[in-house]
Amino acid sequence: MQSHLDGNPGTAAGLTLERLPRATSACIVRVEGDDVLARRLADHGLWPGVTLWLLARAPFGDPLLVWVQGCRLAIRRDEARRVHVRLTPEPR
Repeated sequence: MQSHLDGNPGTAAGLTLERLPRATSACIVRVEGDDVLARRLADHGLWPGVTLWLLARAPFGDPLLVWVQGCRLAIRRDEARRVHVRLTPEPR
């Protein structure tokens, strides 16, 4: 499913926010979908090119706590599955 929020058409990202290891930063590659949920994710600052950090996971893995655009955001796993990311280099 191609999205209007796709930052790099034709490039499939193999890693989603849902599978990102804790305490890891990543850059958003694309957000799947062209629906209300995709727009809501964009409204919360999740769009291509933005760097985020996965801060924590709830005990059973849902929700996830991410830092994005200077804010902490709780996001459900099924929503995080739609956010494709690539790992960013660790700061030195």
